[in-house]
Amino acid sequence: MKQRIAVVGAGFSGAVIAYRLAQAGHGVDVFEARRHLAGNCHTERDPQSGVLLHRYGPHIFHTADERVWRFVNQFAEFMPFVNRVKAVARGRVFTLPINLLTINQFFGRTFSPEEARRFIGSIADTSIENPRTFEEQALAFVGKDLYETFLEGYTLKQWGRHPSQLPASVLKRLPLRFNYDDNYYSHPYQGIPREGYTHIVEKLLDHAGIRVHLETSFTQADRKGFSHLFYSGPIDAWFDDAEGRLAYRTLDFETLRAEGDLQGTAVINYCDPEVPWTRISEHKHFAPWESHERTVAFKEFSRVCEAGDIPYYPIPLVAEQAQLQRYLDLARAEQGMTFLGRLGTYRYLDMDVTIKEALEVADRFLGACPA
Repeated sequence: MKQRIAVVGAGFSGAVIAYRLAQAGHGVDVFEARRHLAGNCHTERDPQSGVLLHRYGPHIFHTADERVWRFVNQFAEFMPFVNRVKAVARGRVFTLPINLLTINQFFGRTFSPEEARRFIGSIADTSIENPRTFEEQALAFVGKDLYETFLEGYTLKQWGRHPSQLPASVLKRLPLRFNYDDNYYSHPYQGIPREGYTHIVEKLLDHAGIRVHLETSFTQADRKGFSHLFYSGPIDAWFDDAEGRLAYRTLDFETLRAEGDLQGTAVINYCDPEVPWTRISEHKHFAPWESHERTVAFKEFSRVCEAGDIPYYPIPLVAEQAQLQRYLDLARAEQGMTFLGRLGTYRYLDMDVTIKEALEVADRFLGACPA
């Protein structure tokens, strides 16, 4: 039996769900509060320079999931791209993630891989056997000097919390390498879509069974007439902040324009706490297959997300897990509704995991639908 389904949010979570359900013959209405598709992955051409801008900050697609990789490649030509991040710290430029070159640069040594491994083991805090916080994980991982130089100040700016208040899982996403590999990611599939991410979402939603409503909010009263709701907005907002507002970060961008080349690479992190911005991203370097005489860069500032701001990512505070659990319990009690995505599940998800989970949610829903 075919159903009429509402999807809130036209980012990857909502677009993938809508596509799969429409393909199965269901009627889908997608509601997006903003005036454009693709959420925080939105890309658009800069009218002055022609550069493809990652409007809400850089997005590099990377995954080890073959199903996800095959899925996204149906809708775009992915161009090879390796994210090679640089870092400015204490008046010097280093390479990230922390690897053999970073270690040798920082300590003024010429370690071999095994020598570097032993050295880091000697300066790491081995008394921390079961790290609970980001700070404990970092001290046990790389020791005091590397932690204070590359991680402490940057994390404080990015998250607005001291690393001692964040869970160890935040740091576990970052690699430590004892070779000269400066690829920020370790996944076998990496790239950026030639025409940008918005192009993918447009193709996902280009279906006769899908109606898209831009600049349209969705409330609990709007559920009438829909057999099921897939919601990818903030979980606390859906419940009118009944358990108090959860913590999110938002981003502000300062646009820099110039002729030629501003910084010579796509991303430079600024690790010193006294520098107010976290990183500068120069967008033409995300598309090295293109050629542009002018350049555009975004200087990125992270701050607390206030009412009316765009929430970019949740802050997984160690001390506020009980509040989150109450929202998760409320979500589980909702009938005919599924919460998904970074905001709907209050988790820091990469694009590939977002798509993977949306595909799996669609699988379960379609498997449960009577023929």
